[in-house]
Amino acid sequence: MLPLLKLTQKQACKLALISQGLHKSNAFGQGVEGAHAAVKHLGYIQIDSISVIQRAHHHCLWSRVKNYQADFIAQLVAQKQIFEYWSHAAAYLPMQDYRFSLPKKQAIAAGEKHWRDKNPIAEKRVLQRIQQDGPLRAKDFEQNRTKKGTGWWDWKPDKVALEQLFIEGELMVVERRGFQKVYDLTERVLPAGINTTAPSANEFERHLIRCYIRANGFASAQQISYLRRGLKSYISRTCQEMLENSELQQVTAGEQIYYALPNITDLLKQSVNRNQVNILSPFDNAVIQRKRLSEIFGFDYQIECYVPPAKRQYGYFSLPLLWRTEFVGRMDAKIDRKTHILHIQNLHLETAKVDEFITVFKPSLKAFMQFNDGKDIQVHKVTCNQPFTLNKEADIKQSLQTL
Repeated sequence: MLPLLKLTQKQACKLALISQGLHKSNAFGQGVEGAHAAVKHLGYIQIDSISVIQRAHHHCLWSRVKNYQADFIAQLVAQKQIFEYWSHAAAYLPMQDYRFSLPKKQAIAAGEKHWRDKNPIAEKRVLQRIQQDGPLRAKDFEQNRTKKGTGWWDWKPDKVALEQLFIEGELMVVERRGFQKVYDLTERVLPAGINTTAPSANEFERHLIRCYIRANGFASAQQISYLRRGLKSYISRTCQEMLENSELQQVTAGEQIYYALPNITDLLKQSVNRNQVNILSPFDNAVIQRKRLSEIFGFDYQIECYVPPAKRQYGYFSLPLLWRTEFVGRMDAKIDRKTHILHIQNLHLETAKVDEFITVFKPSLKAFMQFNDGKDIQVHKVTCNQPFTLNKEADIKQSLQTL
């Protein structure tokens, strides 16, 4: 068994950022190849439908890959390098990990409920149609709802059938048109030679453990089993087994004990070469587990789009701001696609070094504006944990609006 390693808070933050590829510019390379390398290393990129700015799956890759373009994901899907399925949420996953999606698919096919009850008649109908006609969207099926729809929970039967067949593994998403899925038979989507052997329970657990720690530096069993019902006790057991075999080692950060891979000392030797600000998505891999974010970085963060407007503190879609190795604020932003104005509804700063931060923040904000196809910026509100004068707020607004 490898010895216990004690991490300082600074080391813990450094390891988390290095493992996420946020410790330097372009950690995964450039272009489509860089985007592919990022997905493989991180293990997944979460898909989200909120579009007040660029969607989360594009935003997460843009934060890590120089010259990222929104069509890179479509290219990787078309090249059969990544595929769409369920991780802890809807996600793009490396095609090399396809076999590790099979346990969930097989469990649902065997009767485990996902969202809706099965409808064998509708499933047979849509499957036959796709077999005959090729890839189709839900809108290609003419059957109407029995009553006026009010949201995703009121899908028409054929849409429910398509999603059930998708989550069971009979269908895969071959592309998206707009944001609509296009489904085809799995056998027609998978690349030749892909391993379709279902992993054993132990293989699956080891895969989850290694992937999570590779992407995060260190982890608890609870973090590894995040939103995976019923897995925590099995993950704990397998982590202990790997610990005893020196495949893992334990580390401490503050009062918490975590598991890490044996290469952690090599990671600690790497430098964090950055004096830039990262404007991250609320669904970014580095921040998606809010409790972990608080434990390691001391940053208490909540996305407020699901919070009633009267109870919001920072805004509908506030974006975490990472500077050097600290989270120093959040920015509620929205792009107006008609006027190409990026609206900063609220920029909330949690650093005493406001002037220095603004200087470093400006090029990052300009790049973020361009990523969202913006041409101008309008700043509506600037706040800080340590209140400053109205003149100071006006100066910051003017500085950011004249990039």
